[in-house]
Amino acid sequence: MDASTADQTAELTLFRETVRRFFAAEVVPHITAWRKAGMVAREAWRRAGAAGLLCASMPAEFGGGGGDFRHEAILIEELAAIGFGDFAISLHNAIIAPYLLHYGTETQKHRWLPRMASGDMVAAIAMTEPDAGSDLQAIRTTARRVGDTYVLNGQKTFISNGQLADLVIVAAKTRIDAGAKGISLIAVETRDAPGFRRGRNLEKIGKHAQDTSELFFDDVVVPAENLLGGEPDRGFAQLMQQLPQERLVIAVGAVAAMEAALAETIAYVRSRRAFGKTLMEFQNTRFVLAEAKTTTQVARVFVDDCIARLLAGTLDVGTAAMAKYWTSEMQGKVIDSCLQLFGGYGFMAEYPIAQRYTDARVQRIYGGSNEIMKELIARSL
Repeated sequence: MDASTADQTAELTLFRETVRRFFAAEVVPHITAWRKAGMVAREAWRRAGAAGLLCASMPAEFGGGGGDFRHEAILIEELAAIGFGDFAISLHNAIIAPYLLHYGTETQKHRWLPRMASGDMVAAIAMTEPDAGSDLQAIRTTARRVGDTYVLNGQKTFISNGQLADLVIVAAKTRIDAGAKGISLIAVETRDAPGFRRGRNLEKIGKHAQDTSELFFDDVVVPAENLLGGEPDRGFAQLMQQLPQERLVIAVGAVAAMEAALAETIAYVRSRRAFGKTLMEFQNTRFVLAEAKTTTQVARVFVDDCIARLLAGTLDVGTAAMAKYWTSEMQGKVIDSCLQLFGGYGFMAEYPIAQRYTDARVQRIYGGSNEIMKELIARSL
């Protein structure tokens, strides 16, 4: 290990310690209240910004932490460790901010990224519609050019950070009959957008503190300068280029959730007794955990390799799809096996394993359903 690598490792270790302390002090005590409220308190976003956790991988010139995807992975892993992926920092940091960094004009980057980094602006991306999920070409939301503005009309659904979002990147048709070639990404600042409405905070089977909403755009007028990148009809390509990283975000979360569930289950079966001995002493328990440990370790090695590829600029669509598909499937399998070892307690909502179980289910759906992932993998054969 050379000096540069050692310095990077030390810096990442310090960052992880900072993240862990912040979550222990500022997140864990509030998890129950936030789940009941259906969202994370806005003040928590500002505190995360003040602690340097928001836009950690964005350049310092835009208010970010100057890190890379490894810093984002640490945030995802530490949220998984406390069983609270509901705090959608990874969406804000590793999915939305990169759109601004890679495609935004200099004005757009200086206008929005520093406010995202401070926590004064919570961000969301609005792609999904009631009749358009994984098939983004089917979206119906339109953005009509009128002078030096765009007028947006349409409806979005299942939008994470929907209730809190101050900035929403909206996928809309700027050319209605052009299919994928007519999609653009347009940023809407929600605090000053007549015609913008938030629907109800949707009730979900898991991730109860992550606000997930319907959004409505009724003749919402935004400046033409809010068009991401400054040129229309490039949105579909922008979305496709960023989806591999989004899918890796999901894979990192899947592995971290498996690791946390496994650690909690091992601790439980070592203390729980039945028929005069601990559950760990039963061969079935050991075999179940041996399989779970092997699956989790294989997933960790694969995802770490994907992270290395992403940093090197070589993570391809097919490999990212494999990571998202396989790890999310294994997450469901491993956590289900772990829950079984808790017996009746595993079915009780107060036990973390139960929350992990319900939270895991959406992993196979968002970021492109796993059926779509298989199609992408098949195209790479």
